[in-house]
Amino acid sequence: MARHIIKKLFPGMEHMRGHKALSPLGPRLGSPDLWHLNRRSVAGAFAVGLFVAFLPLPMQMLIAAAVALLVRVNLPISVILVWISNPITMPPMLYTAYTLGRKLLDEPRRDIHLDWSWEWFTTELLTIWQPLLLGSVLIGAAASLSGYLLVRFLWRLNVVQRARSRRYLRRLRREMAEREAAARDSDQGPGNGDRHPR
Repeated sequence: MARHIIKKLFPGMEHMRGHKALSPLGPRLGSPDLWHLNRRSVAGAFAVGLFVAFLPLPMQMLIAAAVALLVRVNLPISVILVWISNPITMPPMLYTAYTLGRKLLDEPRRDIHLDWSWEWFTTELLTIWQPLLLGSVLIGAAASLSGYLLVRFLWRLNVVQRARSRRYLRRLRREMAEREAAARDSDQGPGNGDRHPR
């Protein structure tokens, strides 16, 4: 059941083997460990994907794939979760990470204007990289741990509920069989033979 839920949440997993962004990983993509849908593999993939999503680095998909390959967790889920950081979510994520890092390093506040140009990377990013990186790593680690624990908990909850459902169905079938047997016994009770002609 948990596998079906994962497949619904991540419908394009089967098509990722041939994705051109993952081509640098080469034939290692054929390892079955990278495509398993079990509790360990999926929880680990959430940890990898959520951590990498918060890193202020280019080529996040490739980084997530390389880490998934290294720790042997589900590669498609690791890579897909990186898209939490996209052009819409990236500014608030970076600002939150920078603010947290700045407060922890006790640095003065600066106005940040995100501009994905070479000039911005060579000037503004160089002045804020330390608080930004610190905040990104801390938030990424918290998101990673939360995702890992949440998946493990939900997977376990799903397994327990399925086991309870199976026990309930077995008990229901047993009770129905006992009722049917009792009904047959009452139909074949004493005196029933007198109703039939000799």
